[in-house]
Amino acid sequence: MNQKIPIDEKIQRCEKDHHDRWAATINVSRINVKAHFESSTAPENRFILSRLGDLRDKRVLDIGCGAGESSVYFAHQGARCTAIDLSPQMIETTLRLAKKENVSVEAFPMGAAQLSFPDDHFDIVYAANLLHHVDWQRALPEMRRVTKPGGKVCFWDPLRHNFFINVYRKIAHAVRTPDEKPLDIHIVSYLKNIFREFEYDCFWFFTLWIFFRFYFIERVDPNKQRYWKKIIEEEERLRTTYLRLEKLDTWIKRIPWMKRFAWNIAVVATK
Repeated sequence: MNQKIPIDEKIQRCEKDHHDRWAATINVSRINVKAHFESSTAPENRFILSRLGDLRDKRVLDIGCGAGESSVYFAHQGARCTAIDLSPQMIETTLRLAKKENVSVEAFPMGAAQLSFPDDHFDIVYAANLLHHVDWQRALPEMRRVTKPGGKVCFWDPLRHNFFINVYRKIAHAVRTPDEKPLDIHIVSYLKNIFREFEYDCFWFFTLWIFFRFYFIERVDPNKQRYWKKIIEEEERLRTTYLRLEKLDTWIKRIPWMKRFAWNIAVVATK
């Protein structure tokens, strides 16, 4: 008799397998670590970084570290970084990238919803593009638990409200997992209840023209190239267009109800 696998375990297995396969395609020699935080097309991380201050000797946890760009960047800034990911192959990729960049990063497999760290352990807990892959109502309290009083919990993730981005998600089915759930803008109400204070901003409105250009003009197959990686890898040629459109984004964000129609939300919360 076949035993049924619990739904949570099925989702975790799917996420692990997907990211293991992705890790097998990553060439760490091509990763520009600095660009993931400082380039024009990385507004989410620029927002987060501007609110973290001096990272030297800070204890940082990078949850869902992926290929390790964030962990290695934090290590370059002098942080003592611990990287975790559900995918063992992504952990291996992170360690290879750290070796290539000549920095020290502690890394091992672990899920986001059950962290095996003590309370009040990290100065900063960071998660990039993670919460929409997990049960965030379990993960966020865990992220807060392991953060020191006065420490920061930082994350950025996609929102679910933009029609065009939802069409893109359906088209780009091969580069995402079937159970991922982009966030609702009302997550900010939840954050008010569990953190002492927080800041957030939303990104990519008119700047999404770059995605349209990839698909309709340059004919880039979104199932073969991840657009959210391509905007970092090709930032130099995209910079002028992005910065012009970002000015329009800044204007439209002044209308409060428009923020929900952004592609991504970025949050810096204080415990």
